[in-house]
Amino acid sequence: MDNSNSTLNPTGGAEERRCTTQPALHEDLMEAVLSPANLQQAWRRVKSNRGAPGIDGLRIEDFPAYAREHWPAIRQTLGDGRYQPQPVRRVSIPKPSGGERALGIPTVVDRVIQQAIAQVMTPIFDPGFSESSYGFRPKRSAHGALKQVQAEIKAGYRIAVDLDLAKFFDNVQHDILMARVARKVSDKRLLALIGRYLRAGVMIGDSLQPSELGTPQGGPLSPLLANILLDDLDRELEGRGHRFARYADDLLVLVKSERAGSRVKASLTAYLDRRLRLPVNEQKSQVAKIDQCVFLGFTFKRGKLRWSDAAFADFKHRIRELTGRSWGVSMQYRFDKLGQYLRGWLGYFGISEDYRPIPELDEWLRRRVRMCYWKQWRLCRTKVSNLLALGVGKRTAILTGISSKSYWHLSRSRATQVGMTNDWLKAQGLVSIRDLWMKAHGYA
Repeated sequence: MDNSNSTLNPTGGAEERRCTTQPALHEDLMEAVLSPANLQQAWRRVKSNRGAPGIDGLRIEDFPAYAREHWPAIRQTLGDGRYQPQPVRRVSIPKPSGGERALGIPTVVDRVIQQAIAQVMTPIFDPGFSESSYGFRPKRSAHGALKQVQAEIKAGYRIAVDLDLAKFFDNVQHDILMARVARKVSDKRLLALIGRYLRAGVMIGDSLQPSELGTPQGGPLSPLLANILLDDLDRELEGRGHRFARYADDLLVLVKSERAGSRVKASLTAYLDRRLRLPVNEQKSQVAKIDQCVFLGFTFKRGKLRWSDAAFADFKHRIRELTGRSWGVSMQYRFDKLGQYLRGWLGYFGISEDYRPIPELDEWLRRRVRMCYWKQWRLCRTKVSNLLALGVGKRTAILTGISSKSYWHLSRSRATQVGMTNDWLKAQGLVSIRDLWMKAHGYA
């Protein structure tokens, strides 16, 4: 292992398996964290994820020049245990279900260091995690958790214990978390550094607030720490023989009767409070038939995956924003943004097995885009001229072009549909929801 002060190059049977092997303590991990290859990989990952600046205002694109000048000194303080992370910058983002989610944005330097730590610690902890844990793990995803729930439904487990951990990331007890990290990590420098990250504080506006509790969402290390803490819950569930799927702090336990579900809910609530000091949100937790539950944005109707009403409402709201006729951008820019959003949304929600709303959604999207064109053409003579160029008959083009009816009404007129055909809109750059859904299901 290279121990030199090299500068960071800024350009370059589950239960049996988990329980029968005594975990080995890992010493001298800081040397692995600070190895040039690991740091370069961490920088590439942080760079690809982009993200906003932290409290120091340093942007991703400015980091290479900053690192060339300052990294040797930063590495020295990391190596001798004197490095002090900067507080995270608090931002809030809207949640699809309403309300806001608080994120803590570390500085770029701290994101690189956290990513370097996560890369070293993940191979140590991840192989021992539960097969029913899917969040923020290599080669695992929310889709895997959803498919596991479907498999349990087919096996006859149709009652769900839907537990909501109240503000999980804000309520993590540092000493309980660090005790679980120390089960497999004995490097005191690394343990101390992780502890300093947990206690670095939060900058809200111009006010610095201490972080005596919680692990802020937004840093590369937080997801791994969450899985380390909740692995105790997974072990408890496996030890009781429960069927479950967990994605970070989203948990569904599948049972066969409501009576059993009530017992499981009560015992798990007590376990979480007693062992992990994590409160359960009773208002949002429930024991219910699986088709009455929402998990990771999906419902299970007769065992089939469908996106939830809340997710669909959020989708339509965003499409309305991107196809607002008063948004003063070029149609090409609009199509680019629409394409990015639709590919991302269908990349996740496209696994819905309900095809029925897809054609209607495509039709609705095309109508909104035709409305945008009609508003952009503005003048009557421009509208008539463009309709004629698109092959609309002269009389129809003139009557439509001079009409005083609303943009929305005329977006469904014979002239706009004959002129701005589906193929023409596709040629302009409009992405088809149907095509994306078909691709997600392997039909294209």
